[in-house]
Amino acid sequence: MWRVGLVSLLLLAGCAGIGAQDDMTIVSPTRADLYSVATIQKITDKTAPVHVYIEGDGHSFNNYGRATDDPTPRSHFVRDLAAADNAPNVAYIARPCQFVMDEKCKTRDWTTGRFSKSMVDSVASAIKTIAGTRPVILIGYSGGAMISGLVIQNHAEIDVKKWITVAGVLNHADWTQYFNDTPLTHSLNLYTLPRIAQVHYVAEHDEVVPNILSQKWIKDKKMIVISGAKHNTIPVKALNFTN
Repeated sequence: MWRVGLVSLLLLAGCAGIGAQDDMTIVSPTRADLYSVATIQKITDKTAPVHVYIEGDGHSFNNYGRATDDPTPRSHFVRDLAAADNAPNVAYIARPCQFVMDEKCKTRDWTTGRFSKSMVDSVASAIKTIAGTRPVILIGYSGGAMISGLVIQNHAEIDVKKWITVAGVLNHADWTQYFNDTPLTHSLNLYTLPRIAQVHYVAEHDEVVPNILSQKWIKDKKMIVISGAKHNTIPVKALNFTN
């Protein structure tokens, strides 16, 4: 069942639907650099690594390819992943402007600037607030893979022990070019993958992040293909982050 205090509910009035499961608790919006970021947390051990789950791009565009007014994700997938994690320290971090429409939020923040320095710095700030001096295992889904990789690349002060991606975008220039989409001109990019322990889960029939691109980015790194899955139909039980 959800365990949410009255104060948290009031503070998260603008975060309708974020939810938390079992022993995870909604935390009031965390001020993270320029933005307020919505998080769900279970922190019970002072020294154990914190498993940090980074949300994808959410509902950034509608079915007609137009930018939406609210990028809050409609899927619970990443929150379900976090809720299924039995580690003593687990945190779900939404992307800036998801659930909490901060006064600084602009449409660019979930379109051409979705991987901008301010987005990356805000997520990094939230991670540091939650993890403190504990080591971190970063898990990023879809566009959250790009954000998590950029956090590793640009914030060496965070002690990331392992990087896990799920159906992840790992080079947005190649990705937008593949689909002939508008380049993300206000975003940072990864040109080489971080040199840390990592594993990348890829959906066999992913039409959002095609396997041909995943193979190009991942190269000799560990890649696990989820048989029969599409980008938005990955079963939680197919992902095993304990190995």
